[in-house]
Amino acid sequence: MKPAKIKASPQFYARIAGLLYLIIILTGMFSEVFVRNKLFVFGDANATADNIIRSDFLWRLGIGADLIMQICDLPVMIIFYYLFKPVNKGLALLNLSFNLIQTAVLAANKLNLLAALFFLTDAGYLKYFSPDQLHALAYFSIKLHGYGLGFGLIFFGFVCLIEGYLIYKSGYFPKVLGILMAIAGFCYLANSFASILAPELSGFALLFPCIAAELGLTLWLIFRGVNLRIWKERSAVYKL
Repeated sequence: MKPAKIKASPQFYARIAGLLYLIIILTGMFSEVFVRNKLFVFGDANATADNIIRSDFLWRLGIGADLIMQICDLPVMIIFYYLFKPVNKGLALLNLSFNLIQTAVLAANKLNLLAALFFLTDAGYLKYFSPDQLHALAYFSIKLHGYGLGFGLIFFGFVCLIEGYLIYKSGYFPKVLGILMAIAGFCYLANSFASILAPELSGFALLFPCIAAELGLTLWLIFRGVNLRIWKERSAVYKL
């Protein structure tokens, strides 16, 4: 009977989601800040190519970290559906759907990073291209990955908006977390659409509120979880 009780506990699920969310944040920061930002030289295809060639394993490690992030996202979105279902079943399902699309887009987008690496190998089928051409193609693939990331984060922006509303209305999470997640959603959407419509207006500064909101939710899930009394009252309607 004990394993069944642990399995059914929303606190158990909340803490698992928090730990996985923390892995998502850490792996995402590692691949973006310590890999791509370190090796990618804006406006210089040759310098970027030289950096990747010298740090081949680091580049592959960054791709691996991104894939771990997407893998962890799957159980998190299922747990969130379970936790938010007592608030609004339809919105919880819509949130799950947006999250699935976001994860699929971001996982497929990693192929652009692999393509950049392939262009910089000494494979025989690349001998028809000059080094400068191959460097330009690798640079183009990385730029394309940046736009693919923006496309995926459009869907995640809606995830944050829906989660913000569900958290705010839940009663078993602090309302401030809901407000922060909603702000994060607007920031993700603003940054992603700006990268398409007005690239000069997009930038990392727009994503600072997102980091604060997601980290705050992560830590709350790990150390506090849900208000069990209120969660049980609301979940009783759905016989969870």
